[in-house]
Amino acid sequence: MTRKVADCRRFPSETNCTLTITGEEDEVLQAATQHAISVHKHQDGPELRERIRDFLEDEESKA
Repeated sequence: MTRKVADCRRFPSETNCTLTITGEEDEVLQAATQHAISVHKHQDGPELRERIRDFLEDEESKA
């Protein structure tokens, strides 16, 4: 299974967040959602999760 990446640097923010989360899609979605809520003050809900899922990228192979 392809690992996914959520990189806050790709979204403009007031905090200039540099967090990158990498792992299996469900893990990254859960961690990125919690980060968006606690750090960026987004409201939890299906729309937020869908936006985050659309934002995820495949991890580049290091081989």
